[in-house]
Amino acid sequence: MGAIYCGWVPTKTAAYSADALTVLEGLDAVRKRPGMYIGSTDAKGLMHCVWEIIDNAVDEALGGFCNTVDVSLLPDGSVEVRDNGRGIPVDVQKKSRLTGVELVMTKLHAGGKFGGGSYGAAGGLHGVGASVVNALSARLDVEVDRAGKTYGMSFRRGVPGIFDGEGPDAPFSRKTGLHQRGSVPKNRTGTRIRFWPDPQIFTKDTTFDRNALWDRARQTAFLVPDLSLHVRDVRHEHDHLEETFRFKGGLSEYVDFLADDEPVTGVIRLEGEGHFTEHVPVLDAKGHLSTQDVERTCTVSIAMRWGTGYEAVTRSFVNVIATPKGGTHVTGFERSLTKTVNEQLRAARVLRASEDSVTKDDITEGLTAVVTVRLAEPQFEGQTKEVLGTPQVSGIVSRVVAKRLAEWFAKPPRGEKANAKAALDKIANAARARLAARQTRDVQRRKNALESSALPAKLADCRSNVTDSTELFIVEGDSALGTAKSARNSEFQALLPIRGKILNVQKASMADMLKNAECSSILQVIGGGTGRSFDLDQVRYGKIILMTDADVDGAHIRTLLLTLIHRYMSPLLDAGRVYAAVPPLHRLEIIKPGAKNEIRYTYADDEMKRVVADLTKKGLRVKDPIQRYKGLGEMDAGQLRETTMDPARRQLRRVTVSDASAANDVFGMLMGNEVGPRREFIVDGSQALDRDMLDV
Repeated sequence: MGAIYCGWVPTKTAAYSADALTVLEGLDAVRKRPGMYIGSTDAKGLMHCVWEIIDNAVDEALGGFCNTVDVSLLPDGSVEVRDNGRGIPVDVQKKSRLTGVELVMTKLHAGGKFGGGSYGAAGGLHGVGASVVNALSARLDVEVDRAGKTYGMSFRRGVPGIFDGEGPDAPFSRKTGLHQRGSVPKNRTGTRIRFWPDPQIFTKDTTFDRNALWDRARQTAFLVPDLSLHVRDVRHEHDHLEETFRFKGGLSEYVDFLADDEPVTGVIRLEGEGHFTEHVPVLDAKGHLSTQDVERTCTVSIAMRWGTGYEAVTRSFVNVIATPKGGTHVTGFERSLTKTVNEQLRAARVLRASEDSVTKDDITEGLTAVVTVRLAEPQFEGQTKEVLGTPQVSGIVSRVVAKRLAEWFAKPPRGEKANAKAALDKIANAARARLAARQTRDVQRRKNALESSALPAKLADCRSNVTDSTELFIVEGDSALGTAKSARNSEFQALLPIRGKILNVQKASMADMLKNAECSSILQVIGGGTGRSFDLDQVRYGKIILMTDADVDGAHIRTLLLTLIHRYMSPLLDAGRVYAAVPPLHRLEIIKPGAKNEIRYTYADDEMKRVVADLTKKGLRVKDPIQRYKGLGEMDAGQLRETTMDPARRQLRRVTVSDASAANDVFGMLMGNEVGPRREFIVDGSQALDRDMLDV
């Protein structure tokens, strides 16, 4: 019996020979697979083309040959980048018999950054940037000022030629070679590149991102202190915007710009360099590749500072090129930072012998850092250069951080000794808070009435276990608690009383906050932890409602509670789960002859006056005196339920934070240590105060 084969059997055989193989010549590979070179064909990929041209100009600045870069977004959909660098070479390269301009614009992997000595450290390193942009442009114009002359050349989708008119739709004829277009002073040099993105490549309606351009220009100006970047957007007639970025402070100024919290330390600068040997192919004088051992120098420059916040902000760069996904330089920084800080904590006895070492997350809580390295021919993972891959850089950065940071802690600059101790205390407290939060999360799960022993005794919990439908009222005072217990629906409404004004956590440390009984109870009851470890999914209630008296003290207590939530449980605000109860200010009893008197509540003085006036016009009279509530304790249970707690009839104000940075500034002003700004705020606000609104 023969073998039986089961499976798909082709019914037709296609011829497959060497003739079926396709070779993509020149820039065809870029147009066929643009995502390999610019990441995508949407707005992000389009802006990557802009970065490629800008980076070439900035490389001239890094070499000391350029101090000005101008970038313009123009009405016809093009972008122009100008610099006053040396200009792209205009002479003919012997091997290719092409001018330098045509060579770098039409040939992949052509440039002066492959170890030829023209650039020590550069951002554009693969020799594909300009040629890729050219290949993906419906039109690209380049002009170069060198040796007292202006040379120019145009391209259509990477093909050199001449346009008979303006714009990418003008008639085009192929023609190679560079053309002289005018004369300039002999001391004037530079390059101007203008390109129109190809609609055949990029997705429909893709446009240049103004905000991304401004951010990139500002970032580059911080990294290259001697460079001025002028950016302008004149695409729309009534929406022109232009700005010049130049920062003499460099990385230190960049750290201050990135940080949005109050400083614990000043800006710490860690600088140094290291050497390593790399086994790489090198072009010889004849243009042949030969593998050689090359000595490299890696320069490290880091600026960092600790602040009072909880978010970690790290920006990393290689030769001014952003590496948003990190790489070996960031790995070396974080590893050495963790080791060195733990050593300092032990040496300063901030950590007890019985305590575990702190983690990277503890150390980077509130840390803002900018990590930059400069080296020749770095290895990136991909053309988009988002990750540095050169392995030797990690060790060099680690050694620089270990040495310089230890020196800073051992001998802090004048005025920084107390700040160095404060930074260590902050890190240790962050570790302790992390452990405490973990322990809290382990024990704080939704419990029924018989399992609530781990929660504060004063908590009047609800019976429901469905988080989305439950509410936690944080109530001012025990007197209001008694009334609220009778007024609440115990199925889904829980009550937590607080005594007096809680700790102002804007001024206090985390350790002090955790020691405070009221703050600790609030954190414990809400669940979810604190700070960076806060877990919204572990919060025990769907709504957190602040119910305080409708007076000045009540407003102050509400502000203190919001400060606590903003600093340590900010995801609650982001999720829209924090509310302020709105108790009434007045109780009006409307006299109705021959019928039962009607009760109406008003929530503001203007509203009360308006209602009384309307009733008077209708011939109705309000019983005197009008009851004014100054505290929740003045209401009976029925009134409190009807006006403030019943979901069907109450009013709630949702508290959100649309601008975290602005909110942080306001909290810092109102609740911080500096009296001057708070006094100014109060004085300015008093100008609009109506005396009739005051309780006297």
